[in-house]
Amino acid sequence: TMRKLGRTADARMAMLRTQASELLWYGRLETTVDRAKEVRGIAEEMITLAMDTYTDTVAVTKTVTNKSTGVKEQREFTNDGVKKLNARRKMMSVLRDLHEERPAGEKMSVFKERTKDVNHPLIEKLFNEHAPFYAKRAEACGQRGGYTRIIRLGNRRGDNAEVAIIELVKDTPAKK
Repeated sequence: TMRKLGRTADARMAMLRTQASELLWYGRLETTVDRAKEVRGIAEEMITLAMDTYTDTVAVTKTVTNKSTGVKEQREFTNDGVKKLNARRKMMSVLRDLHEERPAGEKMSVFKERTKDVNHPLIEKLFNEHAPFYAKRAEACGQRGGYTRIIRLGNRRGDNAEVAIIELVKDTPAKK
């Protein structure tokens, strides 16, 4: 059964989707234990979806007109396959679209050049960073799942709620 967390259904889902997005973006999140347990389900489902489909790509040749010369030329593009496209749409319906912030010291021109082709940074991070890592991890240790861990911190001052850190597991488990 799903925890109600003292919210209406739409407010609860909005909160959990936002927290799942932040967990996948930043790698860790401090929240209450009950919220962490609910967020874990969403985050692990998104990682599994990405793992199952991140290699599904199709090479496509398109005719492109060069803007400066006006000459038409054939170009190779890599598109998502049908499974990856469906997974991408599912992720976009569940997760919030977080935008990449420019790191201190990086020039705006460099930042714009680096991020010009990325429309949905969180979805790209799932496909390009998390999916290959966890696929390799699953192959190495022979298990899928277990992408997050919850570390209990004790009770919060003020309302005495039990607080925990939920984080993405970035190490490979020891073989038994």
